[in-house]
Parts: sequence; C-alpha cells; structure tokens
Amino acid sequence: MAKGIPTREEDYAQWYIELVKQADLAENSDVRGCMVIKPYGYSIWEKMQQALDKMFKDTGHVNAYFPLFVPKSMFEAEEKNAEGFAKECAIVTHYRLKNDPDNKGKLIVDPNAKLEEELVVRPTSEAIIWNTYKKWIQSYRDLPILINQWANVVRWEMRTRLFLRTAEFLWQEGHTAHATKEEAIAETEQMLDVYAAFAEEFMALPVIKGRKSENERFPGALDTYCIEAMMQDGKALQAGTSHFLGQNFANAFDVKFTSKEGKLEYVWGTSWGVSTRLIGALIMAHSDDDGLILPPKLAPIHVVIVPIFKTEDEFNRISDKANEIAKALRKQGYSVKYDNRDTQKPGFKFAEWELKGVPVRIAIGPRDLENGTVEVARRDTKTKQVIALAELEQSIPALLDDIQQNIYNLALTFRTNNTTAVNTYDEFKKVLAEKGGFVSAHWDGTPETEQKIKEETKATIRCIPLDAKEEEGKCIYSGQPSKRRVLFAQAY
Repeated sequence: MAKGIPTREEDYAQWYIELVKQADLAENSDVRGCMVIKPYGYSIWEKMQQALDKMFKDTGHVNAYFPLFVPKSMFEAEEKNAEGFAKECAIVTHYRLKNDPDNKGKLIVDPNAKLEEELVVRPTSEAIIWNTYKKWIQSYRDLPILINQWANVVRWEMRTRLFLRTAEFLWQEGHTAHATKEEAIAETEQMLDVYAAFAEEFMALPVIKGRKSENERFPGALDTYCIEAMMQDGKALQAGTSHFLGQNFANAFDVKFTSKEGKLEYVWGTSWGVSTRLIGALIMAHSDDDGLILPPKLAPIHVVIVPIFKTEDEFNRISDKANEIAKALRKQGYSVKYDNRDTQKPGFKFAEWELKGVPVRIAIGPRDLENGTVEVARRDTKTKQVIALAELEQSIPALLDDIQQNIYNLALTFRTNNTTAVNTYDEFKKVLAEKGGFVSAHWDGTPETEQKIKEETKATIRCIPLDAKEEEGKCIYSGQPSKRRVLFAQAY
C-alpha cells in the first residue's frame, strides 16, 4: 500500500483522491472548484489527445477554435439547451476594474463598465458554433462541415472531484452539419464507434455502447448515444457521448441550405465529446492499493531503468549500459526514464515508479552486467523475470503489448462478474445494496418510472444497449410490458 493512501476497500473515494495527488497527476487550485493538472497528469491527457486527434482526422474531421464567450441572447436561442445548462453557467457582466478609492491597493468592479449584454462562459459550444455555421452554409455544396475543437469549458459545479467533476475542464467537442437526417445519424454512430475503439484499444477499458433515456439525454438533442464503463467500486462512468441534434440548432439559428433540388431546407447536426474525466476513469478502472496502473499506450513513461550500485565505478559501468538500452528502446518509439538520482535508494525509486504506474521497470546491478542480464518487473502483475540483454529489444515491445491486453482482460472480467440480470424490484434493490455494478432489468420506457427508481435507489439508466436483445418482460417497478432490458447503475 502506498504511503498515506487508504486501500480501496477502506475508502474508495479517498483512495482515488489521494492517489491523484500522490502520483503527481493534479491538485486542487485556490480557485474554487478548479484543478491544476500537473505535468505527469497532463502528459496522459496529451497522449489521449494525440490518439483521438488522429482518429478524428482519419474520419475526415478538421480542427478549429471558437470563442470562449457566448452572448446571453445567442445562448438562449435553443431553449432546451439553454434550460439544461442554465444553473451551471458562469456570466461576465462587466469589462473593467478600477482602483478602490476607499482601500488603497485594491480593485473594484467599475460600475460604469457594465456590458450591454451579459456573456456566458461556454459550458458547451453549440450556440456560438451554429451561429457561425449560418454564415458558412448556403448550399448543399457547403456540406458536410466536420469540425472538432480542443478547448476548455466552464460548468459551475457545486460538488467537485479532481478530473471527474470540476468547474473548468478540458475536452474536445465535435460539431458537424449535414444535408440529410441519414448522414447526421451515421455521423453520430460513427463517432460513438470512434470513442469505443479509443477506450478499448488505448485505455484498455471495456465499454458498453448504447442510447440514453429521455431523462439522461443531452439538452437540445433528439438522441444521445454513449459509452459506459464500470469502475472498481461497481459504479458506472459515462466515458463519452455522441448526440444527434436533428434540426434543433439549425431551426434556432436559422441555418438553411439550398438542396440539389433547389429547395431551401434546414441543416441536420451532431455534436460529440470526451473530457479530462477520462483520466479519472483510467485511474479508477485499473489502479490498485500501491498506486497507478497505466496501460502502456497512454503511459507517459513506458520503461524506467533503476541502477543498483555501491561504488562510483559500478555506477559508471551500469550507466553506460542503461543509456545504451534507453537509446535502443527510444529508437523503437518508447519513452524511457533512466533514474540515475544519487539522492534516493533503489527501494525508494521502485516504490515511486510503482506509485506512478510505469508499466515496466528494469533493474541493473554489477552482477547483471557480468551475467549479461537484467531484472524486468511488470507493474500490472508485479511479477519479475530475468531477461538477457541481447533479447531486451525484442522482449520489451512484446511485454508491453501483453500488459496492455492483460489490463483490458482484467477490467472485462470484472465487468462481466459485476453485471447482474434481475426480474423484480426487490432483487434490483438487493443487488444494488450488496453487490453494485450494472443491473440489467426491464423498464416500461417512461421518464416517470426512471425518476422514481432514481429517487428510491440513486440508480439511473446508464444506457439502452445497442446490442440489447428483444425479449418479453415486465418492468421491475410498474409491472408494465417491456421488450428489452436496460442497464441501471449508480454512477459518477
């Protein structure tokens, strides 16, 4: 167990927070509800960005940037979207400060600098982007528009938690415009597939693809698709969403185009996004009581080399070999850290890099040099093996691939073992209280029933799985007929 970090069993919530801090990922800012993402944490986000950005561009999207501020009247244009985010909006009302005449060295808001119209600090960018699209779109020849932006947004959350829920967070948001309903739906589904592929291939995180219920749908969308993941405490975490906006925003901002047939029609839209909460998901899905466990594809450091020596001569000889190994592995595209600090003992270094989740650790001592071997430890299973130096360049890539797959397999097994089908409300409540996880149950399809279940159990419908099989059943709450099961869970 890492120093000062409770076990997951003792206090899962505190385990998470302390791990984030001690692994040097992030810390609370003095600005209420905000966080400082530290270099090690930000490097994970950069890895995520790089992978996702390539996947976006491979599917025909391009990056742009839109303003942080949205005039209130513009934000109000799409009523459902505005109502959905209203309570979380930060507002700019003035554009200048001035010296406080009664308090030297202090500043006050200049009452004469009030804005004619308040500006909303974007909680999401549909309004400003669709207002812009109105200028860009006249004809079917201008479509589709496939744009993504990497940005920050502000949602004034009252109860915050590092990475999972903060007043300001980093994300990407895609906003696309199409000539037909069919194209827009295909785009929505395509981006859901992109998110699912990213989660599983890079995060080693198995996810369930599905649709949100009406209660959980994005404000202003006709349909919301999502990927849902399970954390080690049995709670669900929404890991990505893709929204079919229909013509709602096109209507709100009067975005029309002339079709091939010469008719004036409203544009069809989508939006989709993931955020820095994915780092929280990464931590909670895989890590253990000794620290982070990072999938190699997103680890800032793939391999750390730790020298074990007593004399300066031993250190110099080990360093020569360590630098040689590091150079060879870097040529293969791996990030390698040679921890040559003389201020810390090997045991301290082992614990530190274990805490930070580095997938592979190589230890080299004088005897290893004599034998032409090194000791290789993997973070996920905490097993060690002796590998010949001559085989290291071939062994490390295969080992990292195996670690990536093993982390995924463990998460998938955990999810499978913690997904339970129930047929009665008593069973439902019992599983939630004693086991947790995903609960597969029949639901009558009404928002009223979902709300009652949420009020009584704190569980929500995480998604209606896309691969849900049709089967006759009865709603666990109302007893009304149902044709398929949905997934319930308590969630972050």
